[in-house]
Amino acid sequence: MKKSIYGFATLAVAALALTACGQAPEEEPEPTGAETTTTDDGGEATSDVVACLVSDAGGFDDQSFNQAGYEGLQRADAELGITINSIESATDADFGPNIDAMIQEGCTYVIGAGFLLENAIQAAAEANPDINFGLVDSGFSDDDFNPIELDNAKPLLFNTAEAAFLGGYVAAAMSETGTIATYGGMAIPSVQVFMDGYYDGVAQYNEDTGSDVTLLGWDKEAQQGDFTGDFDNQSNGQNLTQTFLSQGADIILPVAGPVGLGTGAALEANGSGAMVWVDSDGYLTTDYGSLIITSVMKEIGAAVFDSIEEQVNGSFSNEPYIGTLENGGVGLSEFHDFEGEVPQEVVDRVEELKQQIISGELVIESPNSP
Repeated sequence: MKKSIYGFATLAVAALALTACGQAPEEEPEPTGAETTTTDDGGEATSDVVACLVSDAGGFDDQSFNQAGYEGLQRADAELGITINSIESATDADFGPNIDAMIQEGCTYVIGAGFLLENAIQAAAEANPDINFGLVDSGFSDDDFNPIELDNAKPLLFNTAEAAFLGGYVAAAMSETGTIATYGGMAIPSVQVFMDGYYDGVAQYNEDTGSDVTLLGWDKEAQQGDFTGDFDNQSNGQNLTQTFLSQGADIILPVAGPVGLGTGAALEANGSGAMVWVDSDGYLTTDYGSLIITSVMKEIGAAVFDSIEEQVNGSFSNEPYIGTLENGGVGLSEFHDFEGEVPQEVVDRVEELKQQIISGELVIESPNSP
């Protein structure tokens, strides 16, 4: 079974045991462990587009990228006069059957919420050339991991290294111990791209100020670091965070979806420390807002909405969407409870660095960028 890749990166990840998409029986039962939701809050449909979203195992209430994608789907329902449908995956084995279920229910555009669905979305796109597909956080590849294009499938990608660079700068500036940390859920490009940018942001802060802030959990040059091995088990994130705290780290960046909530639990139990969230604005989407300095955001909801709008306008293209600081596809959230605590000179410098990235004067390089 071919492994997933992210965007145009050539790094292979562990083989995924996914169920291949095939011809569904005439009366296919709902996949075990999956929940289907059909909504049409936007009133009577004025378009024949039926846009559908398949979650990964995190579900649509993961307070992270699945939830953000679902919000984009709901926005399309409200604003574009379409019909929508969605289905949650309980395990990886649900991906293929869930995509088949959406096809059988008449979806004209099917989006997979996350890189783990790459094999299943690709198989469905190849088997159903008259249906369009989208995939968050991954492109498509052949059996030798070479990037390929599919006429009816659009990658929705994000150069989060740019925004994570700014987040790393802020974290380094806010550290009281001079040691911060990061970890990922799985060692895959869409995770490591955050860690690369974060690493470089810390290095920039050290260069600017003559400081020596240490980053635990990631070595960009070696592309090695700490990973929990999953995106579901919050206790794994809690345990790893406790290890970092014992090593003197006081600010943690978890790039692990719901596993990152374990970092919040560890910091809360510790009574000190803070974190930087990813994907969505964690101040608004988690119960740990008071511990979150800022969030490195991927505007997944906007990307999902824009790709659906292409369907409505008849302008679908398989050209990858790539979110950047310049187009607003990635960015830093507000500081919320930390507003006023982040020194003004740091705020000003971060804005200066942001504008340098947008102008091209400063290029944030990562082997994991799309």
